[in-house]
Amino acid sequence: MSERKSPRLLLGLIAVAVIGSAAFYLMPGAKTDASEALDNAKTSQKLQSLAELDGKAPASRKLDVQTWNTAEGAKVLFVEAHELPMFDMRLIFAAGSSQDGNAPGLAILTNAMLNEGVAGKDVGAIAQGFESLGADFGNGAYKDMALASLRSLSAAEQREPALKLFSEVVGKPTFPADSFARIKNQMLAGFEYQKQNPGKLASLELMSRLYGDHPYAHSSDGNAQSVPKITLAQLREFHAKAYAAGNVVIALVGDLSRAEAEAIANQVSGALPKGPALAKIAQPQEPKASIGHIEFPSKQTNLLLAQLGIDRDDPDYAALSMGNQILGGGGFGTRLMSEVREKRGLTYGVYSGFSPMQARGPFMINLQTRAEMSEGTLKLVQDVLADYLKTGPTQKELDDAKRELAGSFPLSTASNADIVGQLGAMGFYNLPLSYLDDFMRQSQSLTVEQVKDAMNKHLSTDKMVIVSAGPTVPQKPLPAPSDKPAEQPLGVPEH
Repeated sequence: MSERKSPRLLLGLIAVAVIGSAAFYLMPGAKTDASEALDNAKTSQKLQSLAELDGKAPASRKLDVQTWNTAEGAKVLFVEAHELPMFDMRLIFAAGSSQDGNAPGLAILTNAMLNEGVAGKDVGAIAQGFESLGADFGNGAYKDMALASLRSLSAAEQREPALKLFSEVVGKPTFPADSFARIKNQMLAGFEYQKQNPGKLASLELMSRLYGDHPYAHSSDGNAQSVPKITLAQLREFHAKAYAAGNVVIALVGDLSRAEAEAIANQVSGALPKGPALAKIAQPQEPKASIGHIEFPSKQTNLLLAQLGIDRDDPDYAALSMGNQILGGGGFGTRLMSEVREKRGLTYGVYSGFSPMQARGPFMINLQTRAEMSEGTLKLVQDVLADYLKTGPTQKELDDAKRELAGSFPLSTASNADIVGQLGAMGFYNLPLSYLDDFMRQSQSLTVEQVKDAMNKHLSTDKMVIVSAGPTVPQKPLPAPSDKPAEQPLGVPEH
């Protein structure tokens, strides 16, 4: 389900918490020269000590974000950072699975095939080419977007050939037939594995119920019926329109001058197919509340509760992030974790989260619990949410959440990789260049009533779409709340 990363509030604007992300195709780089340069630089930098802070919030990195458009229509965001002899670049295309049309899996297949072949080089030669230059290539496809990224040393002798190869991979892939067959087979094997994963089965059913005929309804991976029918001609057509220069945001951070950054952006933009931005995804229709169950032989039951949340442009984003942090977004100490795990030992973990996207993304609560207590646990979760919407957070809860945000917020720009992710999202979702400062200021000024009002404006206990996956077994009553519950969670969640 949602991926939870530090900082714990929903600050990561991209990857984060997007349902159905294609993590299988993300390609972390090996230990290259660029990675070694980063490690060496980290060890030489002086860390800000806790004693030095004396109760104050850690210093936050100030970003001078520069932006422009290339001649081909690509939007560029750039931050100059000379601390390390390297740069990070991320290309964000509106080329996610919401653009699949009637071919679920088309976006992820296209993205996965980018580095499988270019003129004169197969997948092995491409990998060797990046490795020999000390460069890292990465890619991935999600609901709204598809990514391609490059990390390279900034010296011209490494930078220029790395950029040439990167531009060919992203702009002129050859889509070799043997690689196409191999990746399809990998995806089909993944679908077989999904049948043994009750959490995945529940997630697929939930998104179908939540979104109906909307493009967000189907998995980014496609399915066992759609993927075999996809052709190489469809991939080439999709690449020509969705990987067009007018449909990309280029985020650049690192040891580059403005002139060098412009030259890089022009080179990459010029290598892409020519074309405009794709139309924005339409908003989904509000679904009817419903309850579904998937019978599955296991000791635990997966419980998913969801309703439509917000899109990324919603002005209540800061208030909802803060409200969710207190409800179930922050791990131990949240309302849900306290009532369900800490007081009753019913689950290993219970989490809630908004996943804002181009259109309204889901708000979701997810957990696993003992099969024989699944009905009582579901009722408990519903009661905790209802009580929270009725009463709102306490002043102490809000103050604690604000303090945690102030302490963790600098991590959102702690590295060039963090910054390039923030820039890419700001460009993709058309957020102001002052977004990070605005978010922090808005969050710190929130009142209890503002958080309560925002949560009630966007959430309702009678709109929930609920899906469970597990065995049908006789139910037992829940244990009474206690500081030391007699029963502990079963351990690491299944699957």
